[in-house]
This record gives sequence, structure tokens and C-alpha cells, in this order.
Amino acid sequence: MCTLEKQGSLYILTITGPGEHRLNPTLIDAIQSTLDRIKSEPITSSTALITTAEGKFFSNGYDIEWAKSIQSNFQLMSRKLRSLISDLILLPMPTIAAVTGHASAAGLILALSHDYVLMRNDRGFLYMSELDIRLTVSAWFMALIECKVGNPTARREMVLKAAKLTAKEAVERGIIDAAYDSAEETVKAAVKLGEELVNRKWDGHVYAQNRVVVLREVLDHLDYDETVDQPKNTGSKL
Repeated sequence: MCTLEKQGSLYILTITGPGEHRLNPTLIDAIQSTLDRIKSEPITSSTALITTAEGKFFSNGYDIEWAKSIQSNFQLMSRKLRSLISDLILLPMPTIAAVTGHASAAGLILALSHDYVLMRNDRGFLYMSELDIRLTVSAWFMALIECKVGNPTARREMVLKAAKLTAKEAVERGIIDAAYDSAEETVKAAVKLGEELVNRKWDGHVYAQNRVVVLREVLDHLDYDETVDQPKNTGSKL
């Protein structure tokens, strides 16, 4: 499902295989287990994480086919993804997504959960597909999008137009940081950026604490997904 390579001071997490990398519990658990491995290693110097994927897709979102037969499956996927995003936010090092293929819906949310997003120019698009597949965007998705995409017009295009954005368009709208000519160049650029960040010799735990301040609104939304969970108990009315 995924591999972890240590390259100098960089961790490179690769989602493996030629498929769509749908975010079902099995894949989410594999990614989270890999993050647990990273966290379990003694941190003796500055480090950074690069997340990328093999094949045509970075991730094509939730595994809807797996989940659609039982409502509790949606709840399980959402709960596991929220736990993974929390772990990424709390990870004591800079994080970079090297998007080498399509990133759709929850797959785009996974990419945006990294501190930096780089993308290949020659293939792939970013796509919040919920409107097209008749799903409501959850509040925690929107909290992350609002934190990461500063332009309200770009947010409207993503969420209320379900636009399929190329890397060039995503750079122009401030959704991602940079675009490169191929998958190889994208990963190479991510490694270069990672090395530049590592050379700053920041304290990883302080870095994570500052990230928490920046993304506090996202963390505050991660305990609940109103699109799949039961309504919160608001108490009896007087």
C-alpha cells in the first residue's frame, strides 16, 4: 500500500501501485502506520516528510464503492481520515506533498494537509468532485480549504463549480506552491525543498506547535463530520 524511504534527513512516503489510491480504511491505516514509524524513531536532527504516489493518481478520494452499501462504512472512513489529518498536522517536521497524478475530493484534502504542495504539469488535475457526485462538502474539509486557499474566488471555483484544475491553474490561484514538467521533476523539487527546510535546523516540535496555531480551526473541526455522523446532542430546549 505504501513504502517509506529514508534519504538523508528526509522521509519519503510513497503510496504504491497503479490504481486510484482510494482512501479506504486499509490505505488510510497503512499511511498512518507509516507516520507512526516515523514518530517512533528518535529525532536527533531536523527532518522533513515528502508524500507522493505511483501511477496516474495521487488519490482519487474516498472509496465510495466500498462504503456506499453501509452508512457505518462512511463513518469509519471519515473517522480514520480525520485521525490521519490530525497526525499530519501534529507531525514534528515540515511536510511536502509531491502530487504526481490526479488528486480528487478527499485525496485533494490529503494533499492540502501538507505544508507545501508541488504538482506535475504534464498530467493530473485537482478536483473537488462532491457537487458532481451529489455529496455535501463537510465543515472540516472547508475549514482546511479556507486555511490553505486564501482567494475566495478560487475556493468558490473549487467547491461550487467543481472545477478540474490543472497544475498551472492551481499555481495561478494560489492553491499549490509550484508545478514541474514531470513526476520525476516534481519529486526532485520536493527533495530539494525538503533539504532547504531541513537546513534551517528548526526544532520539529516547535514547528508542529506553530502549525497547530495556524491550523487550529481545522483541528477544532476534526472531532465531528456532520455529513456522516449522528447530530451532536445540543441539549433539551427550554
